[in-house]
Amino acid sequence: MIASLAFGGMVSTSLAADFTVGANIGNVPWEFQDASGATVGFEVDLVNEVAKRLGKTVAFENIPFNGLFPAVQSGRVNMAVSSITITDKRLESVAFAQPYYDSDQSLTVLAASGITGTADLKGKTVGVDTASTGDIYATANTEKLGLAGINRYEGLTPAMLDLQAGRIDGYISDIPALLYYTKDKPEFKVVERIVTGEKYSIMFNKGDPLAAQVNDVLTALKGEGFIAGLHEKWFGAKPEDTTSTVMVTDMPAAK
Repeated sequence: MIASLAFGGMVSTSLAADFTVGANIGNVPWEFQDASGATVGFEVDLVNEVAKRLGKTVAFENIPFNGLFPAVQSGRVNMAVSSITITDKRLESVAFAQPYYDSDQSLTVLAASGITGTADLKGKTVGVDTASTGDIYATANTEKLGLAGINRYEGLTPAMLDLQAGRIDGYISDIPALLYYTKDKPEFKVVERIVTGEKYSIMFNKGDPLAAQVNDVLTALKGEGFIAGLHEKWFGAKPEDTTSTVMVTDMPAAK
């Protein structure tokens, strides 16, 4: 499915747009469909503003998270977003602009489950997003946590449906998405922040000069307070001055 969107209220198709952006639509509050079916979210607003500053149009293509990496590497899309964490391993094969959000993982459970944190996961099955940092964390800590199993999903919604149905005991994923998703759903509870020190950014094919162009735009948007304004719009609070939402940083480089 392709969710087409361009700045200034204009709608474009992926064939007509200057940039095609891969995104896992359904990743609240970063990119998802609202009640009218429009694609909205923090990163949707950000990418559209970046395109506007570059004098370009943009269309979003809905791709499962695990498919975003080969999509940028093959040139199927020009860039990708979906709260993608910059890691040394990923920098070996793709490029990122400077980060714009600091995050951690989290454990979400049914409020009535009695689970209060990762210490209670012995013999339990957790859900994660395929190939995500939550997947990496759960896989690396399976023995330590005593997990009975890991179920992998393509996005938040199917994982939360399985959590509600009792098919998994907890869901390990990005904390901002889960805090946003559960704020009006008392049956769920985010019981633990799992500190991983993650930073999100826009992903590109390795060596693509577009990455540096976008990086320069992000520097300008931070200086103007635009990205801080998105944080306030989507999370209801101003970002701290010490976070990458506000601070200008260098483009990450492979070690």
